[in-house]
Amino acid sequence: MWAASVIPTSPIYAQVGPKVVPYIVAAGLIGLGSLLVVAALRGGWSRDVPEVAEAGPKNPRALGWLGGGLLLNLLLIGPLGFSLSAAVQFVCTARAFGSRTPLRDAAIALAVSLGAFFLFVEALGVNIGAGVLEGAILRALGQEVM
Repeated sequence: MWAASVIPTSPIYAQVGPKVVPYIVAAGLIGLGSLLVVAALRGGWSRDVPEVAEAGPKNPRALGWLGGGLLLNLLLIGPLGFSLSAAVQFVCTARAFGSRTPLRDAAIALAVSLGAFFLFVEALGVNIGAGVLEGAILRALGQEVM
């Protein structure tokens, strides 16, 4: 929270400046930390609890899907753009957690990633670069591709 307080701000930012998100994250961390302290003082979160002590067997296939999704995101974000590479990672992550419906996962992933892209670009004014899909949508809407 201290680091957020020393971020320099310009008078250009009338309402939402560069300090807002760090303050929200800091407040969330303080809140979660406080809840953890309360739980620990009440005797919760102990190694004697069977659910905590027994995590279950390792699943290398799931870890492979997670790692592969991350690697694919890193490789595809340049040529394809944010939305498509994030969608690929989403589908791989869903598969790692046991999903067997990749088409449904892809549809959800595209909706969420396109929503995030347009939130950054339109609402926040942050240019994260339009990829193939974003460029096609922007052109269809008659807007200039960044």
